[in-house]
Amino acid sequence: MSILVTGGAGYIGSHTCVELLRNGLELVIVDNLSNSSLESINRVRKVTGKGFPFYEIDIRDKDGLKSVFSENKIDAVVHLAGFKSVGESVQIPLHYYHNNISGTLTLCDVMKTFGVKKLVFSSSATVYGNTESVPLVEDTPLGATNPYGRTKWMLEEIFRDLFISDNEWSIALLRYFNPIGAHESSLIGEDPNGTPNNLTPYITQVAIGKLNKLRIFGNDYETPDGTGIRDYIHVVDLAQGHLKALSKVVSTTGIEAYNLGTGKGYSVLEVVSAFEKVSGKTIPYEIVERRAGDIAKCYSDPSKANHELKWRAEKGLREMLEDAWRWQENNPNGYATVNNKPLQIFTRS
Repeated sequence: MSILVTGGAGYIGSHTCVELLRNGLELVIVDNLSNSSLESINRVRKVTGKGFPFYEIDIRDKDGLKSVFSENKIDAVVHLAGFKSVGESVQIPLHYYHNNISGTLTLCDVMKTFGVKKLVFSSSATVYGNTESVPLVEDTPLGATNPYGRTKWMLEEIFRDLFISDNEWSIALLRYFNPIGAHESSLIGEDPNGTPNNLTPYITQVAIGKLNKLRIFGNDYETPDGTGIRDYIHVVDLAQGHLKALSKVVSTTGIEAYNLGTGKGYSVLEVVSAFEKVSGKTIPYEIVERRAGDIAKCYSDPSKANHELKWRAEKGLREMLEDAWRWQENNPNGYATVNNKPLQIFTRS
């Protein structure tokens, strides 16, 4: 079975590709490399020892996508491509709506043209918005508080309308919580462009000396230590969730949403303290104003995924932080690390 992975060069995408390849699936990867590196694709091949076609294409490029489907027999799609920063989405909302929504509509049009109606979609816990009802379950009323989250919410509704119009579609909406960590090989991990938007790479870059101190956005939330609480999940556990969801969508029809999280929340300061114990490093920090669109606490009830997908997050916070720190130590400049020798793989653009 051949799977198209959009956004396959990204943080979650690269780890998901590894898990799919290790389970005997053939891949075709599409990524425009706007927030990722071709070297991550090289590293996926090195980790798995397997080859695959890669296309440097933007999913808004309909002709480009048509060429991918024409040149490959695609059975299903894992759709991960999209912009993902909450703070940035508040600053440039039209950029997010155009990229995330228009790109997905183009992808679905091409899928429909080629009769491919099996889809695993990268959604987000941000679709739940600012709710005091935690842990979050899939039937919690939705109401995103920022443009990024609204793109995911809107797309979920678009997919529901798509299924109503054509019951041959099978779609899994995976509501991610907060992926952190890295592959145990230290060959792939999170490598953000510029200053990190996410907590863990910010911490590890402070620890490695690339950044002077951590900025904590708000300490006046209604939480035990005043900092925001999130459900952190190891990126490999998350990647394995895609494999389980794919197994379901290829064997049935319908549309279902699933939380992918651990069901436990940690505050920012708890994560900082845990990282200091793992790394032996002291992380200096300063408290700054809250970010627009952030909420006090967000953690999952993953029971539905546990029962229906036979999936469960296995790795704890310590292992997540150990793997994140090992990746950073071994790749101080991310995929641009000096003396890195890229592997040659098949590419087309």
